[in-house]
Amino acid sequence: MYQPIKELTHSMRLFGIHRHAERRCEEALAQNHHPSELLRLILEDEKQARQEAVAKRLVSRAKFRSNLVLEEWSHSHDRGISKAKFKELAELNFFHKKQNLILLGNTGVGKTFLASSLGERLCHAGHSTVFHSINLLFEQVAAEKAAGRYLKFISKLKKTAVLIFDDFGLRNYTHDEATVLLEILEERYQKGVTIITSQVSPEGWKSLFEDPVIGEAITDRIVNPSETVHLKGESYRKKLAKS
Repeated sequence: MYQPIKELTHSMRLFGIHRHAERRCEEALAQNHHPSELLRLILEDEKQARQEAVAKRLVSRAKFRSNLVLEEWSHSHDRGISKAKFKELAELNFFHKKQNLILLGNTGVGKTFLASSLGERLCHAGHSTVFHSINLLFEQVAAEKAAGRYLKFISKLKKTAVLIFDDFGLRNYTHDEATVLLEILEERYQKGVTIITSQVSPEGWKSLFEDPVIGEAITDRIVNPSETVHLKGESYRKKLAKS
């Protein structure tokens, strides 16, 4: 009975309907649904399937280090972030306000976890996201330049809705590195959102650059506008090792 529907929906790439049509029809018969209600439900199935497919592609392209989700964040250890603030972050208010997000704290307190899991949630909300360890970013920039793909690479970063730069400020940056970073941030200013994890507060960022003018320009474009979250406490990895 349902085979023609399965064949048609598969050929039309309506995979949500393809997977759920039989169940929806059986439910409609059992619960005496109006045809319009049946149509609404199968269209919602298709919409959800497409959203899930988009999210899967965005997560794959983001290149997160690990598959991390906010639901795995443990509140059993005090890391200086209240449940109210955590909920606010989970609702992606900073993104909707077009504010950058700066996650500060010592090593091991969960900065990368929080940044990546927020990135994963942004992907599921349909927003393109790219994760970069800041040092590996500059290595990739050098490789792209050598291959003649630099402009294409930078253009892609400029257009991405959310950039995550992990471990910013662990070392000083050369003039060329600073120029690349400023170029990326300049084009994204008030258009895209950047999430930064760092052990160094913004007040100390300017001294990381050879040219203080460029350093100030980079800092200004990250900080204004932004929201800062300070994570505190002992390394969560150390706590887990002790337990």
